[in-house]
Amino acid sequence: MPGRTNETIDLFVPGRLCLFGEHSDWAGLHRMINSGIVPGQAIVSGIEQGIYATVSAADQFIIESDLTEDSFVCDMDTALLRKKANEGGYYSYVAGVASYMNEYYSVGGLRIHITKQTLPVKSGLSSSAAICVLAARAFNQVYKLRISIVGEMQIAFYGEQRTPSRCGRLDQACAYGVKPVHMVFDGNEIETRPLKIAKPLYWAIADLKASKDTVKILSDLNKCYPFAEDDRERSVHEALGEDNAEIVEKAMACIENGDVEELGHLMTVAQQNFDRKVAPACPEELNSPVLHSVLNDPHIQPWIYGCKGVGSQGDGTVQFLARDEESREKLIRYLEEERGMEAFTLTLKPQQKVRKAVIPVAGFGTRLYPATKAIKKDFLPVLDRDGMFKPVIMVLLEELIASGIQEICLVIGEDEKPVYDAFFARMSEENYEKLPEEKRKYEDFIVGLKSKIHYVYQRERKGFGHAVYQSCEFADGEPVLLLLGDTIYESAIGKTCSQQMIDTYEEYGQPVISMHEIPLEEVVHYGIMRGEWADDKERYAVLEEIAEKPTEEYAKDHLKMIYKQKQEKYYAVFGQYILTKEVYDVLEKNIREGNYSRGEIQLTDALEEVRKNSGMMGCRIQGQSYDVGLPEMYIDTISRFGKDF
Repeated sequence: MPGRTNETIDLFVPGRLCLFGEHSDWAGLHRMINSGIVPGQAIVSGIEQGIYATVSAADQFIIESDLTEDSFVCDMDTALLRKKANEGGYYSYVAGVASYMNEYYSVGGLRIHITKQTLPVKSGLSSSAAICVLAARAFNQVYKLRISIVGEMQIAFYGEQRTPSRCGRLDQACAYGVKPVHMVFDGNEIETRPLKIAKPLYWAIADLKASKDTVKILSDLNKCYPFAEDDRERSVHEALGEDNAEIVEKAMACIENGDVEELGHLMTVAQQNFDRKVAPACPEELNSPVLHSVLNDPHIQPWIYGCKGVGSQGDGTVQFLARDEESREKLIRYLEEERGMEAFTLTLKPQQKVRKAVIPVAGFGTRLYPATKAIKKDFLPVLDRDGMFKPVIMVLLEELIASGIQEICLVIGEDEKPVYDAFFARMSEENYEKLPEEKRKYEDFIVGLKSKIHYVYQRERKGFGHAVYQSCEFADGEPVLLLLGDTIYESAIGKTCSQQMIDTYEEYGQPVISMHEIPLEEVVHYGIMRGEWADDKERYAVLEEIAEKPTEEYAKDHLKMIYKQKQEKYYAVFGQYILTKEVYDVLEKNIREGNYSRGEIQLTDALEEVRKNSGMMGCRIQGQSYDVGLPEMYIDTISRFGKDF
């Protein structure tokens, strides 16, 4: 089938924890009928427990598991799949998704093989949504459907709606992975925004080992909508509407400002408000005696800032915000040993700041011979807009320093370090005195850079990915900004191109690739990206494919992006990246296993693997990049750099 991959793909989808805003998702849906209802809001995070599977194309729809002898096999027939979905049971969820995919998309069969599941079922952690997202993502990746994360969430939701479950809209936030996401539910519209974390948050989640009837809870609460007919129903509208919106907005501020103690207090406030205004609408289930015995347990209080129920509430699961990691360990030990409950952890930490950068500059510069016999390529001069004639390397270093980078790694050849040592050493006093004052200051700046620069050696020429990997020890698990050594950059706005990249990473918390538009006929020369725009201004994209030097035909069929006014455009790597530990891990694996493309270790291959496994962002840079690696491009750079904006 065209557009189908024959590879086996590894997937992991976590469960989800609703930190705040349970029930507000379906309540907000009723705004389609009653505009007086306040839009729902929730803060939801994926958790560390989830479902692991391998997926591949097949002739039928097949789901099997290492955890049970049961399996499910069905032809890709919408009616048969819908019948299975309507019967209920664990496999009904994936059957619901498969029926939806078969009805609305051009797909074939699929084999889902569950290899491990660390997520408990029927505990308010949405194992059903996780398996639905996994099925939607499996179809998306196996059949190269180019569906965004939000699209996968929608498919998972509609698939689960075909089962007796009748889930809410916030469950599918597990598609975003282990990070807190703010969600707004306004009728059929859903807005999502990942939240920044200012301080570590140590959650514990415990299975109450009791029981609840989620269908009964949802049925009773839905009777209060779309119009409230008495005081009890009006209280439910208030709690899930204006009360919830106020609590969620305060909680978002606490998360992003690092006020952990107040965040815990808001958990208690939210639970008390729920008990007072919502629980009376379903007293049989929401009186939840086991939950409240834990919430009020005096032994627990010294270890936590706050606690509340999870999901639809009731006697399913409880969540705690612990004071610190040690307190959480004591809490979990108590819950398991004294109360017989199974407990899990969720740790949400601030992402590391980008304070390191890497520039690979090893190599002879064959295309610029014989000039490079006398001078290294990265020391070729360009006239900057301040009137100084600078080596390319200094233009790059200025960009990094202006972007707040504190440590810089140069990847060089074994015999090249003396060239850099000489450049960053202080010049003779005689020559220094000949310089005008502003150039003396610049000389001091050059010399001062020496303390920020580290060197690593690329002893073998095995490709760009191999060169980048040499900086792995320097990165030491931190995110790093990668610049090309034969490219310089000029911003069109008030922040550097590198700062635009760093801002993207800090907003989305994923590896980032810079993007710029190129004509279709030039795609064969570049790494090309495709994705779904993540913002109204179309500056940031959730990447869905990265291809190294594709053909025009492939790019036209698979890599075009739809820009404003439905324009089809193609985006190549602008020349900057933010790499995380996951990228270095894949590079290390590819080097160890000899995974070469076109005879080299390619950075693009590692980026694509990380993108598939954990996601990646593209940033459309407001600026221009200039190549100094080819004679004709170097001449063009000299004529244009510093003059385009």
